[in-house]
Amino acid sequence: MKKKKVSRYVRFAHLALKMGEATLDKYSHRNSQKRYTQPQLVAACLLGFYLNLSYRDLEEWLLASDKVCQALGLSEVPDHSTLCRAFQRLRQSDLKQLNHWLMQKLNMELTWVAVDATGYILTQASHYYLTRTGQRMKHFWQGFYAVDLDTQYIVTWCEGIGPQGADVRFLNRLRQRIHRYGQLVGRREYALLGDRGFDGDQALPTDFITPKLGRYKVIRRQDRKQRADLTNMARLDGVMGRRWLIETVISVIKRKSGASIRSRRFMRQRREIGIKAIVYNLH
Repeated sequence: MKKKKVSRYVRFAHLALKMGEATLDKYSHRNSQKRYTQPQLVAACLLGFYLNLSYRDLEEWLLASDKVCQALGLSEVPDHSTLCRAFQRLRQSDLKQLNHWLMQKLNMELTWVAVDATGYILTQASHYYLTRTGQRMKHFWQGFYAVDLDTQYIVTWCEGIGPQGADVRFLNRLRQRIHRYGQLVGRREYALLGDRGFDGDQALPTDFITPKLGRYKVIRRQDRKQRADLTNMARLDGVMGRRWLIETVISVIKRKSGASIRSRRFMRQRREIGIKAIVYNLH
């Protein structure tokens, strides 16, 4: 008997709801109306980011999708304003808990981790329109992601406003968050790969990060020489070529959930960096 095919949107909604129920409170307040649970609304919001829909379009899409509503346990479709407020209530700690639950379910033990950054523009306008009107993009949001090269899941992330210096300023913060998932061999161990943007004081001699060549094309510091030798050997062995997998991950994020930040408020814009990572992992 042929197995019945299930829509990926139904699977996404079911997993997002399960993740929310495991980590979030059922209701945001004891005096809530209790028409919808918080995990239901958050799962619907994640689906909206996955489909790259506005809250109004998401409401209409849910009205036409009975199976997705059934997977979310919704007897009626929430209003677009209700979905918007559910996203506003999400905190950074909630996003970290959601992703941590998923990492635990996958039993992550990292051996090879790649880090990279990407930018998100703050407008929905096309590049052609911005060029014709002479508008210059003064700043943008940067997402710094750490990806397990064996499974291509995003382990953790950081966010910052660019351009404000080299990517290396976020390396220690990423390293601290990655550490809990490292392979346990007496102590937590993993190999970290990055491009030249992460070369700086926060890079360790054991990191696979290619040093930048200065004005005179000479590397003087001993730790940078050690990293240069390490990355050269890794390049010959084909290890450094695996770093390109994180470029694939970033490409999927932008194709699925867009290359722009759609929120207007600062804190909501900041949350979207993590939302995009969680949506990618669920996908």
